[in-house]
Amino acid sequence: MEKASSKPAFALEICIDSVASAVAAEQGGAQRVELCDYLAGGGTTPSAGMISLVRDSIRLPLHVLIRPRRGDFLYSAAEMEIMKRDIQVCRDLGADGVVIGLLTKEGAIDLAGTEELIQCAGPLSVTFHRAFDLTRDPLAALNDLLTLKVDRLLTSGQEATALRGVPLLRELQRRAAGKLTIMPGSGVNPANVREIMTSTGVKEIHASVRRVVEGEMVFRKDYPPMSSHSPLSEFEQQVADVAQIRQVRAALDEIQCSTPVPSQT
Repeated sequence: MEKASSKPAFALEICIDSVASAVAAEQGGAQRVELCDYLAGGGTTPSAGMISLVRDSIRLPLHVLIRPRRGDFLYSAAEMEIMKRDIQVCRDLGADGVVIGLLTKEGAIDLAGTEELIQCAGPLSVTFHRAFDLTRDPLAALNDLLTLKVDRLLTSGQEATALRGVPLLRELQRRAAGKLTIMPGSGVNPANVREIMTSTGVKEIHASVRRVVEGEMVFRKDYPPMSSHSPLSEFEQQVADVAQIRQVRAALDEIQCSTPVPSQT
């Protein structure tokens, strides 16, 4: 009989935007990180310096968001070129995967553009991100992603949170049939991760689980502001919370322990 693998049956990906959050994700028991910039705007591509230092700081697989700006996912020729060059930077700096998402004007998957970026990524793992949640027909979009043979789909089930999107997530998981990994994300936390996992049958989950950390500035001014419409003051930032990551990881391990192990032949 084969020796049981130590690899967790359920993978936890943590969305991060700093070295501190990368280290917290590893300490908390995550299996992978997605590195972004500007999470307040839904995430954009981080700098080469950030990618490089995060790669040097953790042993976890590192996936990098490829998104040149906030807003929609319809990209110009210049923006396509930016994304191609950013993917090459990720390859050069030792990233393990990239996270992409391109749509047509009509709200479908941009097949040609996505294929171009997949070719640029070469051996890197490719995740299609929550641009999927803005598609007109999610089941047709899933078929397109299966045709493109992307490795993974990050989605909230076209709802504000993954918990609310459980019905569609369950159907996507059924239709993907192991050919593509369905990874729920948005609003995932220690209180709801068990319900999301058991209700959908997925094997991977994406979470941010951040906490507010007070900055160390002594001299502080409230005016002029350095950002617009920010829920935080200029002297606060959000970082991944080790405690919440461990709680999510523990919940996934509990599900694994309660799931029957198929016999080895």
